[in-house]
Amino acid sequence: MRIPFLTKREPLERRRGGGGGGKSGGGGGAKSGGTSGSSSSSGGSTKSVSTPNLAGNRGSTATAYGVGGVAAFTIPAGALFAGRNAGGASRTQVYGTNVYGSGYPGAAASQRGVAGLGFPFLYWPVIFGGAGIGTAAYLHDSHEYGEPNNSSRPGGPMMQAAFISNTTGSTFHVLADNATVVSLISSVTDNCTQFDLASNSSTSPSSYSGNSSSDPQPESAIQYYRASSVALTLDGYNNTGALSNDSNAANTPLPTTGLDTVLLSCLNDTIGAAVPLVSGSSCPGMVTPHMGALAMLWVGIALTLRLL
Repeated sequence: MRIPFLTKREPLERRRGGGGGGKSGGGGGAKSGGTSGSSSSSGGSTKSVSTPNLAGNRGSTATAYGVGGVAAFTIPAGALFAGRNAGGASRTQVYGTNVYGSGYPGAAASQRGVAGLGFPFLYWPVIFGGAGIGTAAYLHDSHEYGEPNNSSRPGGPMMQAAFISNTTGSTFHVLADNATVVSLISSVTDNCTQFDLASNSSTSPSSYSGNSSSDPQPESAIQYYRASSVALTLDGYNNTGALSNDSNAANTPLPTTGLDTVLLSCLNDTIGAAVPLVSGSSCPGMVTPHMGALAMLWVGIALTLRLL
């Protein structure tokens, strides 16, 4: 099984197979603003996610496993970020790369940073606190979005969740707004428990300030999603290329030992399929496979790999 090699403009490789079980992990924090409605504990069904403050005041509900596709518009006068473009993006465009500022449909390949950009999914990009400033201006030129605890942020203040491997101890964090993190904890638990997710992984969000060295930092990011409004990080990974303003800076490869690629692949697939999106009224369906069927595919691959 190949260790995913993260190149500068290449999303993480989709879908592998693997494991099951329990080890150690994170937790704690607020749990308001999460999923509701016709959700299924088996994963895959669309789920209504209460999401306040969406850009342009376009409602207060997103959908886990939804297709997205809210119509593009210009944010009107009187609303935050009036005059900027918003909407127009769908599930097929949810993957960025490992570069902060990636995942904006139509953006140049050299795009780095989030200052002055629109909101194609109606969410604000994540921001990094003081401990993650580093030396690159593009990582901290987005003061327009306020602090991580800004209550005006779509989905609520930024939060984090830890997902730990029960086989290698690899610790991944998801960083996003509160409503998104609550929703993804549910989706990841449903889909990845049999793929090396430790039982002590987060069951509720933890606060994020960025001022603690234990908080996710930009140099530990391995993938961004939904126009850089969601980040997946790996504890102990130090990508020095992320601390440069140079769009041609080389990335530090992911570790070749001790990395649980089974759990990593499950996390990457689940976030891509399940991260809440705002759908247009004419787009109520889904573009991704039902995760029940997807889980069965993972089980088959896992059994094959375990027998090799």
